[in-house]
Amino acid sequence: MAYKALYRTYRPQTFEEVAGQKHIVKTLRNALETNKIAHAYLFCGPRGTGKTTMAKLFAKALNCQEGIGHICNKCSDCVEITNGSHPDVIEIDAASNNGVEQVRDLIDKVNYLPIEGKYKVYIIDEVHMMTTNAFNALLKTIEEPPAHVVFILATTEPHNILPTILSRCQRYDFTKVSDADIEERIVEILEKEQIQYDKDAVRAIIALADGGVRDALSILDQVLAYSGNTLNVEDVYSLFGLASKEDKISFLKFIANGDVTRALARINAFAEGGVDLKRLTAELLEILKDVLILKKTKQEDELTCLNEEEAEDLSNALTMKQVNEMIGAFLRAQIDFKTAPNVKTMFDIVVLKLCTSDDEVKEEAKPQVKPIQKPVVKEEAKVEVLDEKQPQNTVENEKQVVEEKQVEKPVEVVPETPKETKPIETQPEPVKEDVKETSAAPDWLFDEEPKEKAVVETDGEHYEFDDELMIKLMVTGDKELRKSLSARWKELDAYLGHPTLGDIVALIKDGKVFIATKDVIVLEYDFEKLSQKANIKENSKKIAEILGKMVGHEVFVYSVSRSESVRLITSYHNLRQISQLPKASDVKINIEELK
Repeated sequence: MAYKALYRTYRPQTFEEVAGQKHIVKTLRNALETNKIAHAYLFCGPRGTGKTTMAKLFAKALNCQEGIGHICNKCSDCVEITNGSHPDVIEIDAASNNGVEQVRDLIDKVNYLPIEGKYKVYIIDEVHMMTTNAFNALLKTIEEPPAHVVFILATTEPHNILPTILSRCQRYDFTKVSDADIEERIVEILEKEQIQYDKDAVRAIIALADGGVRDALSILDQVLAYSGNTLNVEDVYSLFGLASKEDKISFLKFIANGDVTRALARINAFAEGGVDLKRLTAELLEILKDVLILKKTKQEDELTCLNEEEAEDLSNALTMKQVNEMIGAFLRAQIDFKTAPNVKTMFDIVVLKLCTSDDEVKEEAKPQVKPIQKPVVKEEAKVEVLDEKQPQNTVENEKQVVEEKQVEKPVEVVPETPKETKPIETQPEPVKEDVKETSAAPDWLFDEEPKEKAVVETDGEHYEFDDELMIKLMVTGDKELRKSLSARWKELDAYLGHPTLGDIVALIKDGKVFIATKDVIVLEYDFEKLSQKANIKENSKKIAEILGKMVGHEVFVYSVSRSESVRLITSYHNLRQISQLPKASDVKINIEELK
């Protein structure tokens, strides 16, 4: 039997199963109970919000053999409507049947009485695609149809429908389904399918769905096709090129600390991984909103994307001024993205401005240094004792005194040094003891400490795997081994400062485990340069030696870049959809041949 998509398998069969749209469900049920049934309805709203589903449920409630308003899903009418084979419930796709001839054919059949049910229900989907002439041909019939006919028009673009049609219909506006309602629906399906999941993965799917239940279930279907019988957030991030929450939090910290180098490196990693920078901007705003809420209210219940620990950590790292400044910058960026010729360049500029905003403030606040001028003090007037013989108060004497004063130069005053000065007390320098450097690393890596330094080569012969071999590795990958190895990745931190192994361990730590089989481990790096460096044969052997000690047996190590891993995941998914993946039992990989 052909596989049936989740959104089709779990299409609501009663009004109670509909996710969201409570106001519409209540109105329609009240109309059915009071027998106030209109002749024409218009269901409009975003895609995947339940318009066609609601139309079918309404058709069931009109024709159920238990009576109007009931949906038993057991009688022949309900079963046939569910299967799409009921002769009195006609679904028309206006995208392909939008001409006058198709409408005239519909009008000719309207007057015939129902064959099995009580009402003939015409569900016209994507009705905005009909031509103006077709609308005009349908106008009179919609206004005054026979008593046994109900029209239900569904559209995502009500503004493209003629006003004369709109005025003849009862309009129901479907809204985007709330995250809580979508989460409830997804969890219900996962539990029915007995699939293990984590809440972060569900939230990531909800964010991608953007209020559409059908989109959410389609995304869930795609992720499960990739990951198997478990749902975890890493698979969602890998499959759809999303940034992890940890990456976004650390990115905001880089900006807050003014670390331009690491911030730009992280942006490049996002771009290489296929992350949509517009979506990333919206996600950063969500995180900053949570930080702002925690700073002002201290109410963890109001947080939507961060948990209490993450919000507290980021709140301590960012000041209120920085949070508001980032929110303002990212909000303006969302507007500028619409006209920017290059989104990445615009995003780079926004981040650079945020990183250097403190530098601008410091530059403006820096005091201007003026040249120091030496003080000039006039010499005190001297009291001259005139000789008795010398004539007093004569014009010549006064003139001579004036000339002498003009010739006098200003006297420089040197500040006096204090009479008593106390020597500055200095602390004696601590005596440095000769301490031998000891490795704090765990004992699993070596029996005897290596004497030669493990140098990271920058040039040499590379390993190269083709896509066919990589798909085989993905098929035979052991998810539990990958998780176990990833969980132990922090153990390598103890070797980062090691005198002989530090450099090669640092290269390993720059990557993460992408595929883990019994004999082969594939690492993933954010940058292609790093993956190429790790694939140099000499480096690969040194990495394999360390990881082999970690897992307890000899392994072969290969590395890919983030962009390569995304491409491989897509290829894997496409092959799985058409049942072209090799069987794990048929795949045999010889390590010696790989070397």
